Amino acid sequence: MKIKFCGAAGEVTGSAHLLILNDGFSILLDCGLYQGHSENWKDFNENWLFDPLKLDCLILSHAHIDHSGRIPKLVKDGFRGPIYTTAASRSLSSIMLLDSAKIQQSETDFFNKRILRNKNFAAVPRTPLYGEQDAKNALKQYVSYPYDTWFQIHPSVKVQFRDMGHILGSASVTLYVQEGDKVTRLGFTGDIGRPNRPILRDPLPLPAVDFLIAESTYGDRIHESAPNESIHFRDIILKTVIQNKGRVIIPAFSVGRTQEVVYILDRLVEMGELPDGIPVYVDSPLSVNATQLYREHLECYDEELHDHLLTDKDPFGFNSLRYISDVEESKSLNTNEEPCVIISSSGMMNTGRVKHHLANNIEDSRNTILIIGYCSPDTPGGKLINGDRTIRLFGEELMVRAKVEIMDSFSAHGDQMEMYDVLKNLKTELKHMFLVHGEPEKQKIYRSFLQDRGFGKISIPELGESVDLDSLQ
Repeated sequence: MKIKFCGAAGEVTGSAHLLILNDGFSILLDCGLYQGHSENWKDFNENWLFDPLKLDCLILSHAHIDHSGRIPKLVKDGFRGPIYTTAASRSLSSIMLLDSAKIQQSETDFFNKRILRNKNFAAVPRTPLYGEQDAKNALKQYVSYPYDTWFQIHPSVKVQFRDMGHILGSASVTLYVQEGDKVTRLGFTGDIGRPNRPILRDPLPLPAVDFLIAESTYGDRIHESAPNESIHFRDIILKTVIQNKGRVIIPAFSVGRTQEVVYILDRLVEMGELPDGIPVYVDSPLSVNATQLYREHLECYDEELHDHLLTDKDPFGFNSLRYISDVEESKSLNTNEEPCVIISSSGMMNTGRVKHHLANNIEDSRNTILIIGYCSPDTPGGKLINGDRTIRLFGEELMVRAKVEIMDSFSAHGDQMEMYDVLKNLKTELKHMFLVHGEPEKQKIYRSFLQDRGFGKISIPELGESVDLDSLQ
């Protein structure tokens, strides 16, 4: 059996890993969209490192676009096999892939109008990566299975999903592959969630495996603890909105981060830690739809939220919270100066409505931009984390006068120790680990951390690299 690393190798986006069995049967683990502007990755979304027509099936760990966002293009380019995932991931994909298709079209239209307006006749007009019909066609190929249930995808391959506590429906993937008399056990962590977080259950360890493809996003750090996080979050809102009469802009991915922020705000208001009347806006049509799906998939909730539902029937709503889908209503947020909290996607600020909120609020020193998750270095969010004092948005160079706060403790990705806790049961039988979904320097730190704690051979594969697992036995 061979593995070819077709995405998220040396990057924290574009997840895709191809498995080819000795009989030629091929399995793709994830099919993510690259989100960023790195020159090294500029053609990634347009091209494949394999032939979609020859791919037999796809296994999706979860619905985040950096793991699922190229599925409609895969189908557009000829893939006709089944797409295996959990029920909640299937539900989320039904809204996220259609939203992604709309973004593809919108960004294409914006680019083409700009070259016409600037009379840049040398520029080549773009076409969208895929359209809404491609997303709808892809959804017809989804097949869902519950957690902790083995299912057969090929006479010699059975698969199990286990809850990874990252977002609704997220899962690790374990494959048992029998080739002749030999059984090879392969694990894929997907994105590892965090223990003791609101809403979702804690991530579960994988069964014993011989080989593991593991994420490594925060392999170099420990997140802020929950009590400190809540106090820090509350104080930022009180200082900015109440004291400074400013605005807190929270870039948050529509699935996962947005629901967690809303839930924490709901609890802070309920406990009297925040005034009930602070206006809070969730400005994202996708967030509105995703939050409704969170309400429906109670099977993914942890015990704390189940208990909370006994006294609060809607943990994702309170009196001063408003969900916004309408474009004109979204625009109106940028034409008044009301002190408030605005939660809007995307989390890296490289697309979506939050770019407009950022552009309209970044130069006002009363305001705070609160970054609550990972941002690729080349995105607007990454530049703010880096401390850039100017930022270019919509063709304008803007001064960064707003306060920039970073709370990566809100991240849905486990930190160094949290990831280790999920993996430590594997070290006895594991023959080789491959670190993906991380930046190279951070991966090196994480590899040393794991090896100091008893793990053996750990590789950091490059994009396009192939490995024959039989040679590693």
